[in-house]
Amino acid sequence: MLSLIEQIKQGTLWDFPGGIHPAENKTQSNQNPIVSASVPTEIVLPLKQHIGKAGDLIVAVGDRVLKGQPLTRYNTSFMLPIHASTSGTITAIEPRTTAHPSGLKELSIVIKPDGEDTWCERHICEDYTQLSGDELIEQIRLAGISGMGGAGFPTAKKDSVWSSAHRDTHYQCG
Repeated sequence: MLSLIEQIKQGTLWDFPGGIHPAENKTQSNQNPIVSASVPTEIVLPLKQHIGKAGDLIVAVGDRVLKGQPLTRYNTSFMLPIHASTSGTITAIEPRTTAHPSGLKELSIVIKPDGEDTWCERHICEDYTQLSGDELIEQIRLAGISGMGGAGFPTAKKDSVWSSAHRDTHYQCG
């Protein structure tokens, strides 16, 4: 007879009684046609969306913003910029309740969309393999990318630590 460790290594699966099998509830969704989501009448963007300090504001109430436009800037490696998710006008910069279990308010930028969804000028990198590791990390930071874990750790900070340990490694597309 095989030991428990040997059985696990061979990929043995065991049946067990019990478990939960909730009803699918598909009748609520398969009876109606698919609809397109519309742009909301108000967009609330908390300044602090990651671990670390919120970025420094670079916009003001009344400013017209474009989709993708940075609304904050960073001055330390634990800060990230946030960007407008659509074009419109900033109607407020004020504390708003955020989607956090604490129910606390965070300083937020409020945008009234104009319905045009106009992009700001984009600086597209045609070939990321031509960038140095530091340049690539800076592009990640400028994009405001953070982790999806509980803390929202800035991805560029993770990459800069990894990059310094792997200076001679080239980025490759998998």
